[in-house]
Amino acid sequence: MDQRTPPTLACDALASARAVAASAEARAGAEDRDDGFPAEDVADLARLGLLAAPVPSAEGGAGLGEEADAGALAEVLRLVGSGSLALGRLYEGHVNALDLIARYGDARQRERLFGDALDGHLFGVWNTEPPAAGLTLAECPGGVALAGVKTFASGAGRVTRALVTARRAPADAPLMLVVPLAPGTRADLSAWQAQGMRASATGTVDLTGLVVPREAVLGGPDDYHRQPHFSGGAWRFAAVQLGGIEAVFDAWRGHLAAAGRGADPHQLARLGEGAIAVEGARLWVRRAAGLVAAGTLPPERIVAYVNLARLAVERAGLDVLQLAQRSVGLPGFLRGHRLERLSRDLATYLRQPAPDRALTTAAAEILGAGGSAGDLWSDERCGPTPS
Repeated sequence: MDQRTPPTLACDALASARAVAASAEARAGAEDRDDGFPAEDVADLARLGLLAAPVPSAEGGAGLGEEADAGALAEVLRLVGSGSLALGRLYEGHVNALDLIARYGDARQRERLFGDALDGHLFGVWNTEPPAAGLTLAECPGGVALAGVKTFASGAGRVTRALVTARRAPADAPLMLVVPLAPGTRADLSAWQAQGMRASATGTVDLTGLVVPREAVLGGPDDYHRQPHFSGGAWRFAAVQLGGIEAVFDAWRGHLAAAGRGADPHQLARLGEGAIAVEGARLWVRRAAGLVAAGTLPPERIVAYVNLARLAVERAGLDVLQLAQRSVGLPGFLRGHRLERLSRDLATYLRQPAPDRALTTAAAEILGAGGSAGDLWSDERCGPTPS
């Protein structure tokens, strides 16, 4: 890996993200179909160094990780999401996989897998599975054999390095594995008939019969669910969602300006309310990223804050959608209007798992906490946690 000199890794990651967002936005309409996939945009992520950027700097990357520089990572995720939420979803999964490898991989695994990222492989994290056909692993000659499927796997048939969870027996804690996949194999996208995020290549992946070396197993039992990083990592998809919210807001604002409706006080009032929602979401994401990266609060307190942050971003997104659609009116629901596609993608991507549980567990942590409301998210030894 020392011999590699990946192109543009020394470049400004934010500048690269802006360039990717601009080209992804221009292509997004053409990719908005059931068999769509932002292949050219993923190639841009590789060409501009963003697939390699999350690799630690000591191991050939740019160190664009949660612990090294969460603020910069949040901005990159936001920018990519503003260009295309489908691309943002894929890139967030790639970042998540590399974070887990950095956290739980041994030296040999890190060298091999980070080398794959530097070589342009797209990683993903696939955990969701049906109860009756969840992924299992069993010892076999030459390594471990997999059986079962993963569902709602974004990048199915396109991800070439998949981090998956599997169990030896139904009652066992899951293990993580990183498995190599050939493009276009083992994926079934036929069930992905969602109104939005059509270009995310989300589907079912059947890994039955795949044999991988034993060193494909990453970390120990249930490391995948270790807190605060399991729930706390939700700030990353919230950052991508924030980019989608900003894109909806900008399409709405542009429509009002082009239509000459900016002098209407009712339109201005709605736009002002939307601006409050967008900025509120941005501040929640920024603080959540900072709290997770600092790691100075107890894990349950960090998880509580991130749970609140993801719900605050969801609420901001729903508010902006309602305001924009009311403001633009029927044209915003017609195919070909930028707001129509952006609204479908955002409404779909805002649907993340277990929102009610996220809210009530956060509230339970707050109810049991001592001190004042102003101290809930502060480390008493070090003062307020940096945002």
